[in-house]
Amino acid sequence: MAQAKISAKASEGAPQQQQQQQPPSAGQLRGRFYRSTSMADRSSRLLENLDQLELRVEAFRDAASAMEQEKETLLEMIHNIQNSQDMRHISEGEREELNLTANRLMGRTLTVEVSVETIRNAQQQESLLHATKMIDEIVNKLLDDLEDAKIRLMSLYGACTSDVPAGPIDQKFQSVVIGCAIEDQKKIKRRLETLLRNLENSEKSITLLEHQKSSIRHSCNTKQD
Repeated sequence: MAQAKISAKASEGAPQQQQQQQPPSAGQLRGRFYRSTSMADRSSRLLENLDQLELRVEAFRDAASAMEQEKETLLEMIHNIQNSQDMRHISEGEREELNLTANRLMGRTLTVEVSVETIRNAQQQESLLHATKMIDEIVNKLLDDLEDAKIRLMSLYGACTSDVPAGPIDQKFQSVVIGCAIEDQKKIKRRLETLLRNLENSEKSITLLEHQKSSIRHSCNTKQD
């Protein structure tokens, strides 16, 4: 009987030994790894993730800015077509139909809202307002003296470009633009480029119109002779 009792106790202890020898679970392994990873390693890994996200954020902002520029370009191109000389030399019915199409395209373009906000400090905000005011003052006087306005806008544009300008540079405007945020500097330069293109197109239209008037006058004088 005693031997039977000893044998029973031995058999009862066997499962306990087998249970203690089981391999650790996945959760236990993760806990051991987490405890063995130093704070410096975790900090480095998190910093690397944030660096990668920063690249994606900047790429996202660049894509949005590109869409902003594309919207401005499309609107300008539609406007130029509506005010082109070719539109003046077609029948009234065709011109009306083309204007309807242009207005529809412009309306659809305007339905796309893209906005990239620029983070500015107080000084950058003041510089932007000052630069915008200087450009607006010239634009408001375009009809008074087109040639003078073009010269002044070119001097402002020369202050925004790294290339050697063809004419004088507005030093005061340059100092104001330098105080603006980088993104605002790009937008100011782009606005001046657009204004100068529009002025050039206007000058071409005026020159062509004057040439047509001269041709008409010459034709009339020839007929009278």
